[in-house]
Amino acid sequence: MLSFLRLSQLGRIGVQQRFKPLIHRTLSTSCRRFSDDIAYDEIPVSRIRNFSIIAHVDHGKSTLADRLLELTGTIKKNATNKQVLDSLQVEKERGITVKAQTASLLYRYEGSDYLLNLIDTPGHVDFANEVSRSLAACDGVILLVDANEGVQAQTVANYHLARGKELVIVPVLNKIDLKNARPDAVTQELFTLFGIDPDGVLRISAKQGTGCEQVLVEIVKRLPAPDARRGEQFRALIFDSWFDRYRGALNLVYVKDGEVRVGQEIVSCHTGKVYEVKSLAMLRPDEQKIERLVAGQVGLLGCNMRTSKESNIGDTLYLKKNKNCEPLPGFKPQQPMVFAGVYPADQSQHPYLKGAIEKLVLNDSAVTVVPDSSPALGQGWRLGFLGLLHLDVFSQRLQQEYDAEPILTAPSVTYKIKLKGIKLIAAHGGKDTIFVSNPALFPDPNSVEEYYEPYVLGTIIAPTECTGPIIGLCVERRAVQKTSINIDNDRIMTTYLMPLNEIVLDFHDQLKSISSGYASFDYEDHGYVASALVRMDVLLNGTLVDELCTVVHISKAQSHARELVLKLKELIPRQMVQIAIQATVGGKVVARETLKAYRKDVTAKLYGGDVTRRMKLLKQQAEGKKKMRAIANINVPRDTFINVLKR
Repeated sequence: MLSFLRLSQLGRIGVQQRFKPLIHRTLSTSCRRFSDDIAYDEIPVSRIRNFSIIAHVDHGKSTLADRLLELTGTIKKNATNKQVLDSLQVEKERGITVKAQTASLLYRYEGSDYLLNLIDTPGHVDFANEVSRSLAACDGVILLVDANEGVQAQTVANYHLARGKELVIVPVLNKIDLKNARPDAVTQELFTLFGIDPDGVLRISAKQGTGCEQVLVEIVKRLPAPDARRGEQFRALIFDSWFDRYRGALNLVYVKDGEVRVGQEIVSCHTGKVYEVKSLAMLRPDEQKIERLVAGQVGLLGCNMRTSKESNIGDTLYLKKNKNCEPLPGFKPQQPMVFAGVYPADQSQHPYLKGAIEKLVLNDSAVTVVPDSSPALGQGWRLGFLGLLHLDVFSQRLQQEYDAEPILTAPSVTYKIKLKGIKLIAAHGGKDTIFVSNPALFPDPNSVEEYYEPYVLGTIIAPTECTGPIIGLCVERRAVQKTSINIDNDRIMTTYLMPLNEIVLDFHDQLKSISSGYASFDYEDHGYVASALVRMDVLLNGTLVDELCTVVHISKAQSHARELVLKLKELIPRQMVQIAIQATVGGKVVARETLKAYRKDVTAKLYGGDVTRRMKLLKQQAEGKKKMRAIANINVPRDTFINVLKR
């Protein structure tokens, strides 16, 4: 009986395997999913579409990506399919996309097979670098707009980014199923701001799946095929990479010309190193092994790059037998805007934290790393980020993915300083202009001709009734209004020229607070502007503490100094000597607090008698305190520095 059951099961399996292609062909229609048995490399370039989904935060990019994956049969339709491409723990917890993710979709339209390479990009301004490099591998984008919220600040930024790269834009309104959705008004906003034809705007509900099939159809119809040539010599652009502990650095590449097979030897244009192709895969969204990648495709290439420094985003790969190669035009990486010191909690963890940072930087090429040291915190690094959320996410990923416990100092920006004096200029290699991101390294004011601080052009979209408080907030942060446009009767878009140092900490939080969460903010680099900056030093009993130095605008020196000395008074523990906490600017004390010393009551044993005995004991104590203060070192615990320096 057992043997008969086994034979019958094997028979059913054989029948299923034999007729599987027939079953799939029966299920497929002119606009439906089809079998993965079709070879990727047999699809001609004319039937390949490379595109990204770009939008403001929380406008439904990842949800739309989930529906497209389901409609093409890439993943099974399931109620639990939420943020399928958001694989990082930090993305699941925060509900935002941090890392651009790629998936190759197989789709049948009007009897022809199409390969759609989808890249789901982040929406927050701090991850604009992910969007920028993803667009380097695309020929078009889906511009997703919330039908309830309307056009937001990052929508404007993403639109101009796509237009700057001359990409075809397919506008899509999402969340039309919401009770407060206003698709007609939002469509008019798109026409007012961007000149988009209202008749060409798709209306969908990614959550319900309404209209998502039409998005696939429009991708095929509107977006152009990639400009790729399969008969040329192999060239591929690396536009993303990450580290695998067993396979080394894995590269996500867009094949511009020719083809590459497993076992061939390739060369990096940037480093000149030769590698053997160990593995090739398509992401669906899990890896699916293939034997070759051809022009027009996006795929994963593994070639045993053992260190993270060997893989360079924007690098061009070519076959060794081709001898030489003209590098592909890459993309300009965005410059870091915010800098923070990163130190291990214990110096014994320095090698481990160093390895964790190197691997994570491979996955996030927008982060810059420079070794740094501090007498209080030890050996560490000074890292550059695109914004405060970028810094937060990087720190959280270090903790979650590598079990590291880094100490992060308060973020700062990079200042440009024009020097004067022949000797000083010669000491800097003949350069009269230097860039400094660490306040402790600021040169003496007497040797500086002029200070420059980074400015940004900020775009704020907010309800009209919040205009007054927002203007007040911007004026407080030394911002200058440039333009003001009424989007409709209820919302206004204003642009401000503002110092980056004033918005890097809590500007976004303050903006959300005074607008009840309705305002959106985006910014782009505007360059350096001459400014009246001063370095503020902190003295403890006359001794300079370099770790606590800061750079502030002269108009805010007094208020910032008061806040700093009061905070230090609370954090520094009382000691046997009195401590004078002073904040100075140019040698002048602008704020001071005194931390009283521990005091022993030397007169406690007296029970009466002549008052001269009491005065004598107090005089002896005062002389002892004076002598101790002259020779004692102030003991400031490491935790105090951490609490003052950290964000």
